[in-house]
Amino acid sequence: MTRPYAIAALVFSLAGFGFASFSTLDFANHLDRQVHGIHCSFIPGVSDAETASSGCQVTMMSRYSSVLRTSVWGGIPISLGGMAVFGFLGFFGAYLLASGAHAEKKATAFYAIAWAIPVLTSAVMGYLAIVELGAACKLCIGIYTSSALGAVSAILLYLASGKTVALGDADATLVSPPTFAPGATVPTYAANPTISSGRSVLWAIPLAGVFLVVPIGAYVAAMPSYSAYEQGCGALAHPEDTYDVLIPLGGSVSGRSAIEVLDPLCPSCKALEGRLEASGLDDRLHRKALLFPLDDECNWMLTTAIHPGACAVSEALLCQPAQANAILDWSFSNQEAIMAAERANDGGAARMVTSQFPTTRGCVGSTRIRSQLHRGLRWAVSNQLPVLTPQLFVDGNKLCNEDTDLGLEYTLSRMLEGASR
Repeated sequence: MTRPYAIAALVFSLAGFGFASFSTLDFANHLDRQVHGIHCSFIPGVSDAETASSGCQVTMMSRYSSVLRTSVWGGIPISLGGMAVFGFLGFFGAYLLASGAHAEKKATAFYAIAWAIPVLTSAVMGYLAIVELGAACKLCIGIYTSSALGAVSAILLYLASGKTVALGDADATLVSPPTFAPGATVPTYAANPTISSGRSVLWAIPLAGVFLVVPIGAYVAAMPSYSAYEQGCGALAHPEDTYDVLIPLGGSVSGRSAIEVLDPLCPSCKALEGRLEASGLDDRLHRKALLFPLDDECNWMLTTAIHPGACAVSEALLCQPAQANAILDWSFSNQEAIMAAERANDGGAARMVTSQFPTTRGCVGSTRIRSQLHRGLRWAVSNQLPVLTPQLFVDGNKLCNEDTDLGLEYTLSRMLEGASR
């Protein structure tokens, strides 16, 4: 009865390997610093047209998708470790079947314990995805499911494996069951060559290390060089704030000067703010924001509104700079609702923000504040900024657009180190 369980565990290890492989491929494709579609399906590889708001995209761009992000561009993807673990579990499962050790208690016990690694990792990552990110990644769910079902199969395999009794230095199995009825025969024992004292699994421990170290080492060795981008992509021609158009966002007063070009209704701006906060690098910056609403109601560089209502929220930020972080947090949390209100009725966004922040009433839409917003747009023109949000400048040097997501921690930490020399 042990063989079916061993086969099931092997199948689930291969399924987990498949899901983890596509997840790693999606991550690795971004190492060229370009935009790519991603594979996100319960059948790995079927769909590669995911949007920026999809669960797979959100989880991949989050800080939880990789480790060592300040040491390696993008970090080492967790899914690469998943590939290594599932690869080892598949190899050891195949060994159990080929050698007949799927009936051995100690070998199956080791196998069941090894399955605890993907199960525990899946539990942690699943919690972070649901609670911290509020996202459901289909590839991730595939990994979680494969881990759970594989672990159940391995536990059943262990429970079904034959019990052993010690005979000298080796184990043995019962040939005939013992009985204590009158006239019963004395049970006899025969050595089973497939069942050992546990030495058959000792080699598996260092092998597991090889399965982990080799792919990670190969991944890092194959990465391109990013030295050309470590100090940014261009600089501000006129960084001075002559017309008082920058609003404070906090950070360290003694930190490096940072200017964020943002739209309060821009999802990518919201994501960048989250990544900055999560990285801890925002504490090393003295942050200010230039408001750049992608809304043709006030931005003459546009012919259509990309984020309708962004002008009204930007004006509210300029009206109450002391409440900038509160207004920005509110707008980030209600982006879709604010844009829907503006699409439904002109002025819907203004009514929402002034209702939420009464101190901005009478100011939003005023000539004075509209003029200040226009001066900020002219500041962007004088510095030849593209019509794009978000943008981040450190001491006047621009963080490359391609480094505002996966490469943020790696590149920004180097820009800060370079600025401190």
